[in-house]
Amino acid sequence: MSESERAVNRRSFLERSLATGSAAGLMLGTGLARAEEQPPQAAPAPAPAEPAKQLPFGMIGKAKISRVLLGGNLIGGWMHARDLKYVGSLFRAYATEEKIIQTLAVAEQNGINTVFETGADYIAKYNREHGGKMQFIPHIEVSSGQSETTLKEHIQKQVDSGAVALYVWGVSADRLIQAGDVAQLAKAVELAKKHDLPVGVGSHSLLVTKACEEHNIPCDYYVKTFHNDDYPSATPKDKRKEFIWLDGGEGWYDNMWCINPQETAQFMQTVKKPWVAFKVLAAGAYLPRQGFDFAFENGADFIAVGMFDFHIAENCELAAKVLRRQQNRARPWMA
Repeated sequence: MSESERAVNRRSFLERSLATGSAAGLMLGTGLARAEEQPPQAAPAPAPAEPAKQLPFGMIGKAKISRVLLGGNLIGGWMHARDLKYVGSLFRAYATEEKIIQTLAVAEQNGINTVFETGADYIAKYNREHGGKMQFIPHIEVSSGQSETTLKEHIQKQVDSGAVALYVWGVSADRLIQAGDVAQLAKAVELAKKHDLPVGVGSHSLLVTKACEEHNIPCDYYVKTFHNDDYPSATPKDKRKEFIWLDGGEGWYDNMWCINPQETAQFMQTVKKPWVAFKVLAAGAYLPRQGFDFAFENGADFIAVGMFDFHIAENCELAAKVLRRQQNRARPWMA
């Protein structure tokens, strides 16, 4: 396919994508609207972002990454919903393969160039069939007792997915540190680094980041949950404990992922590596204007945010404004 044909193909795809997205967004937003009473109007394809609104980028190793990454939970089919049992099935009914491809197109149109954690097959299809240039950072799953051969094969599979960087999955790193198995975490990082890609370590617990720093685990960046703790469904402070998101316990109902935000911000001031913050909206407990500002002001270099297609344009514009305000924050930019 020639470059001109590819451009036409992609433009036509975006026009169809945004028209479909507008209709779906209207139906979800009104709830009671009936199609025969309020027919949705197709939205025009957006123009490229104005220079003043474009998302800034940072470098992690050799990878140029937009400061907002598209979170993979909504691509992989998983979303946190606290005790609302219907939300998962509602989401899966909306997020068809076509809608996910459309979401990738809208994200790239608005300056996001990287998907975080899951979605390799969709990204490959979007790039191949629609002329996209979306990047991917997949996670590495590792556990105590896992053989080196199995771990190497898994890492290779993730590399082969088209990764521009890798990171140890937060659940895996949490479990390893909870079990006192720092050595297995270090091994995963060391094996991954042999592929000449930046390698990060993810976590929900600050103990993971502290252990990496203390033991000089040679990761290139950190992936750490970060959100404030003053929303109504947050676990009460007297009920919070490390790894509550793994073990459960009184006061936790799929509702909190950073139990000590002030301590996290303070510790990250001492860390000289890039930081990708995730769960910055506490899975929907905060509005983007609250969560984005809190994350960037307190030291995050990047944020990974799960977004539906109809959220993306507004959120990217907001993030660009927040980033302009936070250029002289207390923690130096590490990427």
